Amino acid sequence: MSPLLLSMLVFGAVTVLVGWLAFVMTTNANKTADRLDLFTGRRKKDDESTTILKKTAFDRDKKSLLEMLTPNLPSLQKLIVQADVHIRPSTLFGIGAVLGVIGASISWLAGVKLYLAPLLGIVMLLVPFVWLLTKRALRLRTFASQLPDALELVARALRAGHSLAAGMHVVAEEMPSPIADEFLRVYEEQNLGIPVDDALKSMCDRVPNLDLRFFVTSVLIQRTTGGDLAEILDKIGYVIRERFRILGQVKALTAEGRLSGVILIALPFGLFLIMLHIKPDYVEKLWTHELGIKMSVFALIMQLLGAVVIRKIVNIKV
Repeated sequence: MSPLLLSMLVFGAVTVLVGWLAFVMTTNANKTADRLDLFTGRRKKDDESTTILKKTAFDRDKKSLLEMLTPNLPSLQKLIVQADVHIRPSTLFGIGAVLGVIGASISWLAGVKLYLAPLLGIVMLLVPFVWLLTKRALRLRTFASQLPDALELVARALRAGHSLAAGMHVVAEEMPSPIADEFLRVYEEQNLGIPVDDALKSMCDRVPNLDLRFFVTSVLIQRTTGGDLAEILDKIGYVIRERFRILGQVKALTAEGRLSGVILIALPFGLFLIMLHIKPDYVEKLWTHELGIKMSVFALIMQLLGAVVIRKIVNIKV
């Protein structure tokens, strides 16, 4: 291992880390200076800060190149809001870059071959985004399980003579997070003058849940045409509970297929890593020989097609 190359790698890692820390500290310092100027009267509040509908901190981030190229895919900003984590997209990218440099440095220092050293760096780069998606999935799953109880609580509040807003406030006070946070936000928004319809639609954007859309649609229709909203909410809660029961049965019946899919997809990659550790020259032909490259590309394509087919088989919509 060349000392010059090692010094350059360490210098690059330290530079990225220091640059990211300086960026974060400079951003916080600018925010603090702005707030001090505002309190001392040196700078007046602008028109945007005095409106009821304020933009979130994430809205001030400019669109990234990935978001402009893929407008139909969910943006990182929306994923952060849905996961309810207080972190900026730029900070998340900075953490991923630092972890990627550290992972690649560890691989290279451990004696891994140069063309394989970036693999650990790529894995470490994806760690913050995997964490974000995991937090989002866990929050959405918890919200879905709490929704039937929340609808029944709102229905009981309506039968007791309370308004819809008061019923949502009861849910915010009596139920745990995350559903309490979302209903409390809707309640506070309508208290500030935002129409209930717009507040409910905003909640659907923050929580992409089909059952929640049923609830919001029923409320919007009832506010237009009239009817017994409490009875409607009871029926929606019953339908949601039945869907959960059927989904549980489907999940139990497709458990064997899902496990087989996981094993079949992970087996080639696991065997490749084992052979790479035991006999590297045996598997090097997969990317050094022309026929080996064709076989590798064909195998990856067939793996993706197999994963899609298995997912279509075991993913039964209810």
